[in-house]
Amino acid sequence: MPTPVPLTLPSQTPEERRHTIETAAMPTSIGDLLDQAAADSADQLLWTFFDEGTSLTYAQVRRQSRQVGAALAGWGVGQGDRVAVMLPNVPQMPLAWLGLARIGAVMVPVNARYSPRELRYAIENSGATRLIIHSSFADVLGGEMAGVLTPDAIAIAGADGPESWDAKVAAADATACPHPDIDRDDLMNIQYTSGTTGLPKGCMLSHRYWLTSGMSNAWRDGQRFKRILAVTPFSYMDPQWLLLMTMYQRGTLMVGARQSASRFSQWLSQHRIHFCLFPEAATKQPPAAHDADNPVVRANIYGVRASAHAALEARYGLVAREAFGMTEIGSGMYMPMEATDMVGSGSCGIAAPFRTTMIVDDQGQAVATGEVGELLVKGSGMFQGYIGRPDATAEALQDGWFRTGDLFRKDAQGYHYIVGRKKDMIRRSGENIACREVEGVLRDFEAIEEVALIPVPDDLRGEEVKAFVQLQDGFQPDAETVARITAYASRRLASFKVPRYFEFITDMPRTTSFKVAKNELQKARTDHRLGSFDRVDQIWRKDVP
Repeated sequence: MPTPVPLTLPSQTPEERRHTIETAAMPTSIGDLLDQAAADSADQLLWTFFDEGTSLTYAQVRRQSRQVGAALAGWGVGQGDRVAVMLPNVPQMPLAWLGLARIGAVMVPVNARYSPRELRYAIENSGATRLIIHSSFADVLGGEMAGVLTPDAIAIAGADGPESWDAKVAAADATACPHPDIDRDDLMNIQYTSGTTGLPKGCMLSHRYWLTSGMSNAWRDGQRFKRILAVTPFSYMDPQWLLLMTMYQRGTLMVGARQSASRFSQWLSQHRIHFCLFPEAATKQPPAAHDADNPVVRANIYGVRASAHAALEARYGLVAREAFGMTEIGSGMYMPMEATDMVGSGSCGIAAPFRTTMIVDDQGQAVATGEVGELLVKGSGMFQGYIGRPDATAEALQDGWFRTGDLFRKDAQGYHYIVGRKKDMIRRSGENIACREVEGVLRDFEAIEEVALIPVPDDLRGEEVKAFVQLQDGFQPDAETVARITAYASRRLASFKVPRYFEFITDMPRTTSFKVAKNELQKARTDHRLGSFDRVDQIWRKDVP
């Protein structure tokens, strides 16, 4: 039976810890992990949702997850069935996940900002037969969602009345929860991630995937993390593995309603956090007296400017280390806490437990040390493929290796450095945006003849979205047209996908195969804010802000 951080780990080297982790016993399922943790730490708080002031112990979560399982079974959900879940950061969200895990069913997490079009796609593509949705999101059930599911296949959480999801769970008998045989490789999530194919692809993630990610993150540093912070949406990857990491640690997950750069360092101090995912945007806030008043043992950082790394550690009085992961692979790399000489290097670190990496050229051959190529990742507990997309699965998974589409180099010590992305993607505030999907939506608007998206570097968001627009005859390249395009896009896309910058051009540059030559657009300016209409500030950018 796994125990909270084996006593041998703190004194081990990263290589020794890797061996200990990879040879440790693994629970048979997510429910099994919860049961083991509850047996050890029944009265310990498993989570606190601090914005609403609610907490549950391990024993209470175990019982309530069984109530959810019983309620799901009473609703006709069985082993292997898919249930879409569209909830904010409220206890009902992780309880739904754990309840589905109990009965061997599959969760389809839905981004709370999805439009009716995007929600319909996720339900139809995943094969979900049920939807649990929060009452505050009920408006999304109109439009293109109309008629997709029958009323009895939709449960409303966060509402009053005996027919609400909350009431049905409260009335359920925990002892009536089914207990089917569940294998580690049984499907647990269909997790949507944007890709170069336009519409998001549903990654099939097993119990083993999650157990591997939780174990790797919990033990790889050989440290105790008694309080772990989760403030990004539970529909994302991070809060899910953070919850399992917490269970392995027999710690407490401190959950916020939403991310906030201005309140982040206050949370670290107020809630006495030991582990967090540190957003670089927090460093843009004015210094505060509590910045370094925290017990943080490790803060994961992702893509922080190398020049800002040491200053971040000094200001907040903590150890910040890079890491790299993807929906398809879970935890891919991490920088060991001992590697103090790598602060400010820009490296993502070494391969995580259960992971092997290789960097290859365009012919699939391994490149020499220090050379740039595409990163490939292999190991147990990765995704099982894309739902309904055998073509995309075959392209991405070859001989067990996942082709990340990211350009990397690796030095002689085994440290990895990300160079860029082969994929036509924009990453804004942690969200992956597929250019092709947004371009497809915008191209359908009556005023637009052609459109091409590129990323624009941004200090706060990492990247912002810029659209080069070629208009149809009869339409004017002005602020009014931008407003009409934005209104149209906002009805069909999540808000984070709608471009911030718009530049109108008369002719779109083309390659010899008549594809849009985005490299030509990129080279046209050194600062792509200039010459654009900024729809956030409602001005034409003539100078750098």
